[in-house]
Amino acid sequence: MKRSILGLFLLASLLVVPATGLGGGASGGDAPSTASALGAEGGGAAAASDPHASSDGGDHGGASHANPVSPVLLGLVIILLGARFGGWLAEYFRQPAVLGELLFGVLLGNLTLFGYSGLEFLAGDPGIQVLAEIGVILLLFEVGLESNVHEMLSVGMSSLMVALLGIVAPFALGWGVSAWMLPAEETLVHVFIAATLCATSVGITARVLADLGKLQTRESKIVLGAAVIDDILGLVILAVVTGSIQAANQGTELDTMSVALIIGKAALFLVGALAIGGWVAPRMFRIASKLRGEGLLVTISLVFCFLLSYLANAIELATIVGAFAAGLILDEVHYRDLVPDGRAHALEELLQPIAAILVPIFFVRMGLEVDLSTFGRVEVLGLAALLTLAAIVGKGLCAFGVLEKGLDRISVAVGMIPRGEVGLIFAAIGASLTLHGHSVVSAEIFSAVVIMVIVTTLITPPTLKITLARGDARPR
Repeated sequence: MKRSILGLFLLASLLVVPATGLGGGASGGDAPSTASALGAEGGGAAAASDPHASSDGGDHGGASHANPVSPVLLGLVIILLGARFGGWLAEYFRQPAVLGELLFGVLLGNLTLFGYSGLEFLAGDPGIQVLAEIGVILLLFEVGLESNVHEMLSVGMSSLMVALLGIVAPFALGWGVSAWMLPAEETLVHVFIAATLCATSVGITARVLADLGKLQTRESKIVLGAAVIDDILGLVILAVVTGSIQAANQGTELDTMSVALIIGKAALFLVGALAIGGWVAPRMFRIASKLRGEGLLVTISLVFCFLLSYLANAIELATIVGAFAAGLILDEVHYRDLVPDGRAHALEELLQPIAAILVPIFFVRMGLEVDLSTFGRVEVLGLAALLTLAAIVGKGLCAFGVLEKGLDRISVAVGMIPRGEVGLIFAAIGASLTLHGHSVVSAEIFSAVVIMVIVTTLITPPTLKITLARGDARPR
């Protein structure tokens, strides 16, 4: 099996050699951010203005001259095979697959340091960019499906306190680090960098807990409930900061009423989506059950996800807010008529092949935007080290939020540490935003945030195993 995967990877590498001409125009400007369509505005502008969107094919070699989809096809060959190999390699060393996908993207994006520029087109191709954006919408949809509102409420106060500490402490520490290390930047840049430290990766923590058979413990339910609340609050903070940046670009300030409006809008959307969506979803699936044909369940579910993502964007929230809300709403009871054998988690199983293709594209694209040449600058490494320390210490303070006696507070705090895909999503949105003509998250800041994400994601699985084992050995 290992040899087969390695052989496929080498085959993809050989296919790349004739494609050197495909990247000819990529170096003419900065690659558009993967998350340009995740924010409230401007999603299509970056793709529309990208030089690679032209169909003349002048810089893309003979194959792409006739068909503009050719660079996308070749890009998918390279990205998917590389992501699969990178994910397998990470899991071989007992690390989350997302790390392998991200590191493979970093490798692809920095081949120019070794004198090879044939793959520069990957970072700027609008077709790959759109697929990556759909991938991250699916990712948040899956996270929502894996989250259970009722289980969150069963450990309500502890989860709420852990979540609040997990937002306030990293935010304050991140702001302080940014203000100290980047004194020339505007306040909103410090606020955005602080926001990237707030969320917790539900997927990575849930994967570790599932592998250890600990998903049903009280500590695990507190961690997962708090992580979901963190994601919701993080998305609200993201909406407020994005609105502030947009107001600053227009020469105005976001006053208290405007902030309250954004928070109210986000809260109303989530609560309204859960209330109205909970009424609409079962009826929608009941009507769909009268139709005939293959793939009805996954089709109707994706329609629901994309519709809520569109509506979120329509009221100037990030599309991922809608995707997350769609996942929270859908429950097995809503679509049981479309699953004749009553199989649990049928929707998650049907989505997995689609997500397995599209989600890795997002992480590889994130890696492509990391500029390793910035790591030679002491200030970038210093910023990365302090952001990582702030991220770990900030979530470590979550231990004080566990109100129930006799629980393993250290494991709860450790379970909140990984930023994973959520930190990358926030950083990517920041890279797509501009403040007074300059990117909110520059290449140097983006690289520092990626280091923070990698370190917090790497240390969590082994540390959580140790703390949970210690907790099991401790008398209750």
